Amino acid sequence: MSSAAPDTATPLPPLHRLTVTPAQPPHPTTLPDGTPAWLVTRYHDVRQVLGDPRLTRADLHEVGTAGSTADVAANPASLFNQDGDAHRRLRATIQKAFTPRAIAGWQPWVAAAVQQAVDALVAAGPPADLVTAFTRPVPFAVTTRLMGLDGDGPDRLDDERLRRWTLALLAQGGDPTEDHGASLAEFGAFTRELIERRRRAPGEDLVSRLVRAADRDGGVPEDALAFLVLGLTASGNESVTGALGNALVYLLGERPDHWPRLADPAVTEQTAERLLHFIPLGDDEATIRRATAPIELGGVTIPAGAVVAASLGSANRDPAVYPDGLDADLDRPLAAPTLAFSSGPHYCIGAWRVRLEMRESLRRLAAALPGLCLTTPVDRLPWQLGTTTRGPAAVPVTW
Repeated sequence: MSSAAPDTATPLPPLHRLTVTPAQPPHPTTLPDGTPAWLVTRYHDVRQVLGDPRLTRADLHEVGTAGSTADVAANPASLFNQDGDAHRRLRATIQKAFTPRAIAGWQPWVAAAVQQAVDALVAAGPPADLVTAFTRPVPFAVTTRLMGLDGDGPDRLDDERLRRWTLALLAQGGDPTEDHGASLAEFGAFTRELIERRRRAPGEDLVSRLVRAADRDGGVPEDALAFLVLGLTASGNESVTGALGNALVYLLGERPDHWPRLADPAVTEQTAERLLHFIPLGDDEATIRRATAPIELGGVTIPAGAVVAASLGSANRDPAVYPDGLDADLDRPLAAPTLAFSSGPHYCIGAWRVRLEMRESLRRLAAALPGLCLTTPVDRLPWQLGTTTRGPAAVPVTW
């Protein structure tokens, strides 16, 4: 797991202080892999990119620019890399599993999982590392319960295996000698067997719901269904860990006065949304698309065949839309819907989960430990590197 080892040598800014390209009209740029592209940074321009069917990811792997080396971003079977009828069919299947009634039923035990982690942290006493004691255990407990992987028998998934498989699925750069093929094959075999077991003996977990919906609707390729389960298990777990860890770094490091106020649910709801909006999950600036036809975008004509790089970070900090920025009143509602979870057909299917775990975690942790504080300066925190997300490798605290 060397490519995801904590970084202790290279000083990195926390993600809330990451420099982004200022919002400006679309203009030519070059991607890190050398591909010529058009960079789009203004909020309304980026939102147009995310919703325009003429801008696609479906064939980026064929032209050699999938935007990220991570398998989760480059694999053609990924929901992220599908458009048109295939994408609509798979999204429709997913929506049948993510019904409002199902999500409402999940909320009480998500809150209970968060409270259990808070109680264990308090009982153990200070000092503590919030990554070890909180930001990893909470999403892992939610993931395994949600996917039905917390019982006994062949379905049970332990933390070590999930972390190893997640690294393989989300690996980006890192050690060029590291081969994640064996872990990806192992994860894929586990997932395919899990799907077959759910067909034979379905339950109320999310995998069962997805399998029932896919089999009932028909037309969903088995590899797409398997990759969907892979992504929801690994990416969903890691995204919450990163988002929560990065939020805690900002709050405890720069807004300690605001921390005790998070015990108020109304304050937490607005704060969580602003943190998810302004703090990205990783260092990648842009999400990549390709134009299948000429497109007028922000007063510029993008030619057919051109690669378009849409910067969500720049759009979410566009001063024309969000003039107050991250460091303003954290109670203030956002001036426009965030693009942190994308927009349009590729809106993140796990957004509800990230929001719910963020709200419950911040509120319950602040209520139990209003005096929580960092024991290490933010500029000396180690970072977990090597995947599409970047979060603190440790958050040492006391109270």
